[in-house]
Amino acid sequence: MSDTFHTRVLDITTGSAETVHDLTRHCEAFLRETADGRDGLLNVFVPHATAGVAVLETGAGSDDDLLSALHDLLPADDRWRHRHGSPGHGRDHVLPALVPPHATLPVIGGRLALGTWQSVCLVDTNVDNPERQVRLSFLG
Repeated sequence: MSDTFHTRVLDITTGSAETVHDLTRHCEAFLRETADGRDGLLNVFVPHATAGVAVLETGAGSDDDLLSALHDLLPADDRWRHRHGSPGHGRDHVLPALVPPHATLPVIGGRLALGTWQSVCLVDTNVDNPERQVRLSFLG
């Protein structure tokens, strides 16, 4: 590993309900340990076929609104050809086409350069897999 590239894998428990899990504090802590005040890019990646990464406001209802919108767009019913797991699980495999499994974010002076109300979130609609990994990579 060079002195300008650092990576870490986080283990995140999302539980047995659809969730938007805020990763911002994990990203900030990682950058405090690795960025050393430098500018660069933070890549957030989930190596799962049924989860994604979103940048959105949390805590004011937007996270629940996102889950509601995804439920409207991708209902948990029997229309899906991918049929193993919980009823409607095929929708979870379509999720990454709408909520990609990655985000690349600017880092300025070692700090995540998000807007005032933006948070970095893991979006997980797969109730069959409560344990997730998130890879954080900083390129300075």
